[in-house]
This record gives sequence, structure tokens and C-alpha cells, in this order.
Amino acid sequence: MKKLGVIGGLGPMASALFLEMVTEMTEARTDQEHIEILLHSCPWIPDRTQYILGKRKENPVKPMADMGIKLAQNGADIIAIPCITAGYFYSELSEAIPVPVIHTLEEIAKYLQKLGVQRVGLMATDGTVAGGFLQRTLEQSDIKVLLPSKGRQQDVMHLIYQEVKAGKHPEAERFDGVTQELKEKGAQVVLLGCTELSVIGQKIPLKPGCLDAMRVLAKRAVELCGVLHPRWQYLITGDSEGVKTQ
Repeated sequence: MKKLGVIGGLGPMASALFLEMVTEMTEARTDQEHIEILLHSCPWIPDRTQYILGKRKENPVKPMADMGIKLAQNGADIIAIPCITAGYFYSELSEAIPVPVIHTLEEIAKYLQKLGVQRVGLMATDGTVAGGFLQRTLEQSDIKVLLPSKGRQQDVMHLIYQEVKAGKHPEAERFDGVTQELKEKGAQVVLLGCTELSVIGQKIPLKPGCLDAMRVLAKRAVELCGVLHPRWQYLITGDSEGVKTQ
């Protein structure tokens, strides 16, 4: 098996959940059959959204790249970054880090395209929305991206920054309000495009039709480094046979 390196701390709860996902998704009968994981959790990395929006000057690329280089030097064969907003810097990071970095955005697009999904509602940080990198990746796969209204986008940011990152229990009503609006706009699947939203998915019941982006990353990490358990073939909530697109 290959060793998995994780650039973590972006944020810390998301990194902890990512390790849990990888462990749960691995088909293993003993401890020894699980994937060896090297995690560097570094919470002081400058905020990615704030940098993308021009609200702070500290570029997060160099410290993230340095972490990836050190993980590779310590034996990591594959690098995973459980932070969707960090996808904005994928090209720079993949060039700087001497081992393959999982391209989470492309993996999401491939997964949705395989299931025949044509319309996706996106819940993500302002940085991801404004940067447009996730939308472009999906649209290149002929997947239309639907965004929340201004007020609902404020709800998404509140959930991420004032609740999960602040260590508070997320408000189910606020979360469900965003997903309902996106479905009313025609979304076949609502994409939780931020790893803090993945944390929310562990704390409140998700309605059918939600896809956790971090599950896509974890699934790919297991496929590259170990053996995927068959029950994780489908990742969309309420879906056991492939998403119903009609």
C-alpha cells in the first residue's frame, strides 16, 4: 500500500473527520491492513478565503507547499488536502510538491459526471464562489452550477465561520434552508463544497440528495492507497444505486 500524506489544519475539525472517513472507507480486517497516514495539522496557515477575496495579504501557498514537501520527504506517496478552498491554489501546490496531489475538484466532477448529474447546487465559502475555480471545473464537465441567493450565501458563511470553526453546534434550520433553496432552483444534487460543511453533515441529519465533497476526496485517497470498502461506492445521501437524475 502507498502512504497517504495529509496537509491538515484547514480547519482542524475537518482534518480529524477526514482521517475518520479514510479509516471507515478502507476495507480492512486488521489494524495492519489500514492505510499508513502522515498528517501535518497546521491551523495557523493563513485563511484561504480571506486571501482570495483580497482581505489579507498573507499567501497560504508557501506554508502549504512546505508541508507537502516535508510529508513527501517523510515517505508520503500521495498528498490529500481536506480543504476545498485550497483547490484555488492546486496548480502551484502540485508543481511545488514532488509527489502527486489529489485534485479534489476534478474528482468531484468525475464522480458527478459518472452518475449523469447535470445540475448541482453549490454550498461553499465566499472564496470558493468568488474564485470560480470549482464552478469552472464542473462546467467543463457539462455540469451546471447553481448558487445560493445573497442571503442564503450569508447563511453558508455563518455556518462555516460562526458555528463549525467556532466550535458551536450548527443550526439545522439554517443549513436546510440553503439546501431547499438550491433544490427549488433545480439542483439534482447539493454539493457540500467546504470541509466545514462536511463536519455539519456529521452533526445533523442530511436530507437526500447531498454530496459531501470530502467524502469524494477520502474515497479517492483510499482507492489510491488501499482497498475501498464496497459500501462506499455511492456517496450521495439517500442513494444506494446511483443518483436519480430525472
